[in-house]
Amino acid sequence: MEKKNPWQTKSSELIYQNNWIALNVHQVINPAGKDGIYGVVSFKNTAVGVLPVTDDGFIWLVGQFRYALNQYSWEIPEGGCPKGETTLEAAKRELIEETGLVAEKYTLISRLHLSNSVSDEYGELFLAQGLTQHEACPEDTEDISIRKVPVQEAFAMVENGVITDSISIIALQKLELMLLKGQIEFK
Repeated sequence: MEKKNPWQTKSSELIYQNNWIALNVHQVINPAGKDGIYGVVSFKNTAVGVLPVTDDGFIWLVGQFRYALNQYSWEIPEGGCPKGETTLEAAKRELIEETGLVAEKYTLISRLHLSNSVSDEYGELFLAQGLTQHEACPEDTEDISIRKVPVQEAFAMVENGVITDSISIIALQKLELMLLKGQIEFK
């Protein structure tokens, strides 16, 4: 059951923006009826993640240094979908850019909001199957390593805290659930 929004916005001010995000500070009346402020990061692109899975139970992970975290991160291929591009088109683009893979079949497996207490970032996750290898063409801001691992190893990487990226964790946990429910099988 949805409830009425208990927040009231008195004013909003754009503090910062670039090609990817905008930061707004809102003067609000909170649910307790008191004055307050609320900062919101608005994303200009839709987040897209692609989980490339082979018929025999392997997936591809990409590794790269994430500036915001100041650490290396293993994750599924992912990126942003700008206005004018569908999330499926973005998923296909990100998969070939980062891994060189092209899939015959894409299945939307999840819709999600990331960090919804401070941002409006929305994402969609796709399962990619029927994979063929081509040449990768990463963007000039990406220095990517690629690993093909058994699905169970990827699940263990989530369980052991090696994979910490939320998009990747959700995609892998969704895949694990699909396996448990018999919605996908490996040869």
